[in-house]
Amino acid sequence: MRSWQATYAGLISADFLAGLSAESRAASWARRIGDGVPVLVTEADGAVVGFASYGPGQLYALYLLPEHWGRGLGRELHDRVVEELPGDRAILWVLATNDRAKAFYLRQGWVDDGEATTETIDGVTLDVVRFSRRLR
Repeated sequence: MRSWQATYAGLISADFLAGLSAESRAASWARRIGDGVPVLVTEADGAVVGFASYGPGQLYALYLLPEHWGRGLGRELHDRVVEELPGDRAILWVLATNDRAKAFYLRQGWVDDGEATTETIDGVTLDVVRFSRRLR
């Protein structure tokens, strides 16, 4: 939850971010994991500080606690996911206004392929753009 709040501060409504519930997010991820969605985690000092989830041909999510940004943990986690993704191409969707994330993905070899859509999360509609990359 804290990673969402830090990542999307100034990009998504402050009221929406303040209303996020750790319990609700944990329950949502427990359902996804129970449904077989793979999740990888990264640790620092014995604590989980980030995670990524993925599925066939797609990186679904990659988040780190903000105090661990800029230390290479996100890149390491990203690289582990890329190794696990099947096939020769993959996509991800990123908030159109999230310049920090877009710059990260560009550095990792992803390209904005020009596709865009909207996504609605808990009643908030967001503009997202698609990135893609070769895997092998």
